[in-house]
Amino acid sequence: MKPTKSITMKDVAKLAGVSVGTVSRVINGKSGLKPVTLTKVNAAIAELNYVPDVYARGMKTSKTDTIALIIPTIWHPFFSEFAFYVETALSEKNYKLLLCNTNGAKKDLEYITMLQQNKVDGIIAITYNPIEDYLASSIPFVSIDRSYSEKDIVWISSDNKRGGKLAAEKLLEKGCQNFAFVGSHNTTSNETKNRRRYFEKTVREAGKVCHIFDLEEPYEHFQEQLEQFILRHPDIDGIFTVNDYKALDTIAILEKMGKGIPEDIQIIGYDGIRYGEEREYPLSTIKQPLEDMAKKSVEVLVSIIEGQPHASQIVLPISYIEGKTTK
Repeated sequence: MKPTKSITMKDVAKLAGVSVGTVSRVINGKSGLKPVTLTKVNAAIAELNYVPDVYARGMKTSKTDTIALIIPTIWHPFFSEFAFYVETALSEKNYKLLLCNTNGAKKDLEYITMLQQNKVDGIIAITYNPIEDYLASSIPFVSIDRSYSEKDIVWISSDNKRGGKLAAEKLLEKGCQNFAFVGSHNTTSNETKNRRRYFEKTVREAGKVCHIFDLEEPYEHFQEQLEQFILRHPDIDGIFTVNDYKALDTIAILEKMGKGIPEDIQIIGYDGIRYGEEREYPLSTIKQPLEDMAKKSVEVLVSIIEGQPHASQIVLPISYIEGKTTK
């Protein structure tokens, strides 16, 4: 049995009765072609079931119409929802998405190296690992939630300062007297750390106590450590967590300890995660404007690719969502 012959632009050109250059112009959407020529070439492409090799074309044109998105994990609803909105925004601009799921610093660096060697037109990244020494200035790059002091890189985030402050204000309004922040952090400088800073600042300015449970990543035995923290501070009645996942973990631990949510302890998370577009928010939370963040990241990245003026920093407003974890 003979192997199936790969269809090339030469085959399309021969069937359509035009030059290979004309086929190339049709595929690349160039203007100035006669309607009859477009019809013949597109008919030949359909008849032969020809699929252009966008990456081979990118080697010649220095453009692949592909954008990479680097995220820590697809399992987290926040990151998967963000990826959904990025892909939607890219599609509207005729770009494709290459999704890179990292789950750790080593894979971050592997992807960065791969993407710089294998053509993509740009990168959007959510990463909290030390990758700055590996970023080449030649590839357009937009960072989410993180700035790079020694690199000229655009960054976009929600208003983490206002988010931390708003969480404190809401818990104060709801009568909480003894506060705690529950979270974790790494050594990189990033905007998410402002959530704790401005929550703690607002609570203390109101004359209240704010206990801190903020583990350095990577960490082990979260449940045991948080249980001991709660036992040391049994009067805590208002908690703000660094994100919604931490809030869900904290609630599970508190309920195991016999605490009622929100009767004994009120909790506010950060992100605004849901388990489906039509589902309710499971928590009281500071909601990030995910769709706007995705649209802005794509808009700015395309501006960088096309050499157009663009902002260097974009901070988008947050909002408060009332869920079942506050009174």
